[in-house]
Amino acid sequence: MNEGKPRTESFTLLFADDDPDDRFLIEHAFSAAALSGTLLVVGNGEELLDYLFRRARYAQPGLSPRPSCILLDLNMPRKDGREVLWDIKQHPDFKHLPIVVLTTSDSQADKDYCSELGVSAYVTKPGNFTDLVALMKRIEVLCL
Repeated sequence: MNEGKPRTESFTLLFADDDPDDRFLIEHAFSAAALSGTLLVVGNGEELLDYLFRRARYAQPGLSPRPSCILLDLNMPRKDGREVLWDIKQHPDFKHLPIVVLTTSDSQADKDYCSELGVSAYVTKPGNFTDLVALMKRIEVLCL
């Protein structure tokens, strides 16, 4: 292990969730976990796809670095996470991009759908901040 040595690897986590409270909690958990990466946040599925495909306000590559992985809520207005997941996994440039679904849904149908599309993990939103910080640390391993 590299205990005592600073981390040299970094990652970019792109998080999509329409709930401002959930975005606030994830941002604070990410910070509290003292991770080696950068967290970028978008508010819905359409914005996530705009970011990935460098459309609209994300058209300039310098403003939209390619994420190392995605943290995706399923239940969003406009374009929900299921549709976004499908779009991402159909695109050759992104189909192998690690995606963690973070949702309130405990539906077996949602779990099966996400599994069929090859998500890296399906996680029900933790009920407390300590568990959320621990989740951020597990996601870092996936992203590196």
